[in-house]
Amino acid sequence: MPDRRACDYALVRVVPRVEREEFMNVGVILFCRPRRFLAARIALDRPRLALLAPDLDLDLVQEQLEQIPLVAQGGRAAGPIGELPQFERWHWLVSPRSTIIQVSPAHSLLCDDPPAMLERLLRWAVR
Repeated sequence: MPDRRACDYALVRVVPRVEREEFMNVGVILFCRPRRFLAARIALDRPRLALLAPDLDLDLVQEQLEQIPLVAQGGRAAGPIGELPQFERWHWLVSPRSTIIQVSPAHSLLCDDPPAMLERLLRWAVR
């Protein structure tokens, strides 16, 4: 039987007009503390987002989204936040924001293979 462990995930969203509460899922962050796993995957569908928000600076959004996997991975490439312990980076990544790039509330699940689960969640919620 697989060794399933508790994990948490949140969806990364682009909310072009915060006041309208319309959003598009563009990524997933998965944290599995027992496995010491924290990773994020982004899959921005630029043509679809351009239809939702034609005036949005897609290059700037893409640039900001690319920082999320770097912070999840940790290390100097992510700046000072990348030097934080994994658990603190998870909390920083999923903290509520009122900007164009937001995350959903965290959800829990059980999994035995966090990298595979991250891909499954990306297919299910984003692609």
